[in-house]
This record gives sequence, structure tokens and C-alpha cells, in this order.
Amino acid sequence: MAPHHLPFYLAPGSGVDTLMVVMGIFLIGTVFWVGTLYWKLHSLPERMAHKSQKLQFEFVAVLGLISLFTHMHVFWVAGLLLALIDLPDFGTPLRSIAGSVEKIADATPVEAGDALADSSSDREAGLSPPAQSGPAKEKERSHV
Repeated sequence: MAPHHLPFYLAPGSGVDTLMVVMGIFLIGTVFWVGTLYWKLHSLPERMAHKSQKLQFEFVAVLGLISLFTHMHVFWVAGLLLALIDLPDFGTPLRSIAGSVEKIADATPVEAGDALADSSSDREAGLSPPAQSGPAKEKERSHV
């Protein structure tokens, strides 16, 4: 017994409320969109630190997880700041130094008594001493 000029947003007598169905779909879509936006924002420090060193990336990832489960935003901010800062690479020069020291340590030094006996017998035979090669006798580079 409703009049025929009712607005579109009122449910007709059949019981199908079109506006409620459209708003329900809109609400579900909005919730998924906001959730996706939240996850992208939450993973921002990890995505920024992904191109840095492995240790720095792991710290940022752990801070992100802590902030996710404790709801304390200070951990997320700390992870973001750590992702923005480029930490100096101390590992590569130290590995290079360690490798050089190992090469020096592996070079077998000639004992003084053996060297004198070899050089005197060579001089008597008229031979020049053999050129010693190896890591210990390579040409020294100047760092100046």
C-alpha cells in the first residue's frame, strides 16, 4: 500500500534493499583497501632496508614485527630511521685485511743458516741467487 513515488533508497515491498547491498559491497571493498594501505605503510621500512646490508635489514624487520604485535609505534619509527641511515661497511675492509694477513702468514720464511749456505755455494759456482717469488716477496705498493 506504499505510494508509487517512493525514493530509490527505500526498500520496496519485495524485501531486497538495493542500497544496503551496494553499501555492504562498498564497505567490504573499503576495508580491504585500507588494510592493504596499512600493510604497505607498515612494511615501508623493510622495503627501504631491503637494498642495504643483511644485518641492517634484519634489525629493521625485527623492529617492524615488534611494532606490529605490541602496537607501540616507537619501534616502527626506529625501524624507519634505521632504514633511512646508511651504515658504513666495516666488513669488507676487515675481510681484505684478514685475507692479506693470511697470505703473509702462509709465506714460508727462509731460515738464515739455509740462506747463507745457498748464497755462498751459488757465488762459488758463479750463479746468481734465484729470484724468490710468492706473497712475501711481491713488489710492495706505496700508500703515499
